Amino acid sequence: MPLTPAEQSRYSRHLLLPEIGTAGQERLRNARVLVVGAGGLGCPVLQYLVAAGVGTVGIVDGDTVADSNLHRQILFGPADLGQSKASVAATRLQAQNPLIQVQSHPTFLTRDNALDLLHQYDLIVDGSDNFATRYLVNDACVQLGKPLVFGSIYRFEGQVSIFNVGDGPTYRCLYPDPSDLPACAEAGVLGVLPGIVGCLMANEVIKLVTGVGEPLIGRLLLLNALTMQFQTVRFATDPANKHITELPAGLPVCPPVPSLSYADYLTWKARDETVQLVDVRQPDEAARRSLGGQLIPLPELLAHPEQIPANGPVVIHCQSGGRSQRAVSFLRERGHTQVWNLTGGIDGVPLQDQA
Repeated sequence: MPLTPAEQSRYSRHLLLPEIGTAGQERLRNARVLVVGAGGLGCPVLQYLVAAGVGTVGIVDGDTVADSNLHRQILFGPADLGQSKASVAATRLQAQNPLIQVQSHPTFLTRDNALDLLHQYDLIVDGSDNFATRYLVNDACVQLGKPLVFGSIYRFEGQVSIFNVGDGPTYRCLYPDPSDLPACAEAGVLGVLPGIVGCLMANEVIKLVTGVGEPLIGRLLLLNALTMQFQTVRFATDPANKHITELPAGLPVCPPVPSLSYADYLTWKARDETVQLVDVRQPDEAARRSLGGQLIPLPELLAHPEQIPANGPVVIHCQSGGRSQRAVSFLRERGHTQVWNLTGGIDGVPLQDQA
């Protein structure tokens, strides 16, 4: 079906490129692309794929919008706090380009639903923020024969690559052993970094769909935003990783720990004044916003766990829950039975209750 006049007008600058032209734009319109994660990476990927005219764009994310997301997840604003990321993103993106279709899947990707969700699309983009999901996405793509565009960010550094195209490598060819992965913990990230990396990921999607250029197959692009240096590393295919028959189970993921909500904490504190609140963030974070708890940064707590009473009730919080989960798990492994994690950290506490 030829491009409509509305499509010709909207995508006119693409049509002027001989490498893309009408044929390339029609390939984009016929493509079905699923983006896993509507967070820091997913937001720019989604916006540019929708703007480029990818005909069907899917979003899978079971998370809700939090205040700490807003400095980098540019599809969302203060009015969206607490709402489904996938649903908010889909509404906003559909308004951005009514000529395409945006499909929302407001759920977390799991071993049970991964194959069904990914099967509906031609190409998968992994913008997730945890290793368990990355291995799950990779293994599902290998089973289904779906190309996978990958990106990741950490502090000031980013990575981009393409997996599972023809005889090319998979994610497991690059990172074969999940046991070598770091423990779950929160980390800072430069706000503009996911925008840079997300645009690079969207560029790779467009190249794959239209067949132009040299996609990052068998190459890992490394970016350092502090020095603004790019490096490309080649890596080979391990044939053993091209034959996956089962989706992974039990991969590294932050383990569940005893937790309670802020409302439950207040109720408990009103009944028992001995409940101690501990903040495991850094001093500069506590200086900006605080709940008034005792400040013991996580590295200090891990080095000196004796600072936490073994018998008294202790509730531990951080910014959004990652570091406090690690602290509670660490302490309980060492016999502290009266420690709990504050679900959602200070991000889940009403502003009027913060100092």
